[in-house]
Amino acid sequence: MPRAPRHAAENLSSKSYVVPCSSTFRDSVLDLAARRKVNPGELARAVLLLLPAKAAAFPDPGEPEPGDRETVILKTGANAGKHWRRKPRLQVRTLAGRSAAQIRAALALALAMEGGEVTLTMEDGGAPTAAEKLTRAQAEIAHLRRQVQALSFEPLANGVRSRAQALHILGLAPGAVPDAAEIRHRYRKLAAIHHPDGGNGDHKRMSQLNEAVRILRGKG
Repeated sequence: MPRAPRHAAENLSSKSYVVPCSSTFRDSVLDLAARRKVNPGELARAVLLLLPAKAAAFPDPGEPEPGDRETVILKTGANAGKHWRRKPRLQVRTLAGRSAAQIRAALALALAMEGGEVTLTMEDGGAPTAAEKLTRAQAEIAHLRRQVQALSFEPLANGVRSRAQALHILGLAPGAVPDAAEIRHRYRKLAAIHHPDGGNGDHKRMSQLNEAVRILRGKG
């Protein structure tokens, strides 16, 4: 449950509200406030300041049902000492300019967060969103594919016919005498790029890669 920074809250004007609500809702809010060692107004203030969008979208639990009433004894005026049936309510001092419905919704959100019904993910406001990260990743993949295409060998028009051409296909220097391990290493590295089942695969390049290996292994 977030708590509004006091230095930030003190710069905002406050107002006292009488917020009608069900007796169950009132008791739950008072219990939460007591456990958090704050008052209901501070709970509402924290939610309204730190989670304005979520508070605005959260449903208002509404006023009490007609049969939900509490009995109080009047203390002043001509009717002092008499019993009076009234709607259950919360006395709340919180941000000015709010309606009772907005305050109830903010307190309902606080209860939902406390009960685990609503969870929050804290994100750095300056960090890229998931959509932005995906767009950047897709652009990077496209860039890498272009690089792979630019660095890949051009298939020989008439296929691989000689040892020199086989060395060229495997990216080895002219006249090189690679051993079996080097040939295998080069083949696996290039096959991972040019295999038709891969994202950058090319059937013709893969075919000539196989031809080059057969020649260098003395099987061509």
